[in-house]
Amino acid sequence: MSRPHADFPLGPFTPYDGNPILRPQGDGWESSSVYNPAAVVKDGRVVLLYRAHADDIVSHVGLATSHDGINFERHPDPVLSPTEPYERFGCEDPRVTEVDGTYYLTYTAWDRTNAQLCLATSTDLLTWEKHGPLFPDFNTFEPNAQDIPTPWSKAGAILARPIDGRYLMYFGEGSIYHAWSDDLIHWTPGPQDQPLMLPTPKGTFGDFLVEVGPQPIITNNGLILLLHNAAVKYDDGTVRYSCGQLLFDPRRPTEVMAQMSYPWLEPSTFEDRNGLVSNVTFVEGLVYFQGMWFAYYGQSDSTLAVATYKVGETYGEF
Repeated sequence: MSRPHADFPLGPFTPYDGNPILRPQGDGWESSSVYNPAAVVKDGRVVLLYRAHADDIVSHVGLATSHDGINFERHPDPVLSPTEPYERFGCEDPRVTEVDGTYYLTYTAWDRTNAQLCLATSTDLLTWEKHGPLFPDFNTFEPNAQDIPTPWSKAGAILARPIDGRYLMYFGEGSIYHAWSDDLIHWTPGPQDQPLMLPTPKGTFGDFLVEVGPQPIITNNGLILLLHNAAVKYDDGTVRYSCGQLLFDPRRPTEVMAQMSYPWLEPSTFEDRNGLVSNVTFVEGLVYFQGMWFAYYGQSDSTLAVATYKVGETYGEF
């Protein structure tokens, strides 16, 4: 089976000059912030599943479609909203993977005490069946959880291709972990005391936390490439989020083979630097479409942007 051209590191990505591509609108469920999108290609269009909320910061997941990956038409209503006690204050930060016509959406359920990674499935991207929290006894901020309560888990990214008959998920905010599944619904995490990646050394771009980004992809030479988010936290309590990349060998998918030592995407524009949580570029969507890679990301928890990489582009002459 053919697959898109991809290598490590993937890029260079160039933020679109017209960003943000989606802003808050109206006076309802997406009137305050629109950000942190998952992305998939369906029927020749890019589909975004994005987080949005009003001033109450109770998040819903909206849907938008595009013929060119840049200009989007929004579905008028959310496609996923809080219905359960554990998510009563938000369905947040989706990631999506398609396997054999079914879409597997991970999202964060928030009750203002605990964040729990949940799963929902769909065949049309509009109607979703919820399967509940995946890791109810886990805390992905270990071994440095401190004041982060258990359970706490976020950011699940599923590899679409099975490895030796099982499916692989990378997940976690704080540190990065893994889980296995035979059916894509029930997941068994690796040991709590064996994260695949911890926050990076002091003074580097992920020394406060690392967090899984979009679904993993397979490179030209068969390795697993995972985009991730990373943050530093300053003495005044503010943060700065940027984006890195990890590489895994599918024969050893729980050991980081290589990683970028500096970001491929970081705050650079007004929207990146100013918003509900300032100084944030947070990537959750990645698709190959019309000969280009599109990376979709949230800007300061307020607006939604895209960066593109056309296969064949280079970092320039030297």
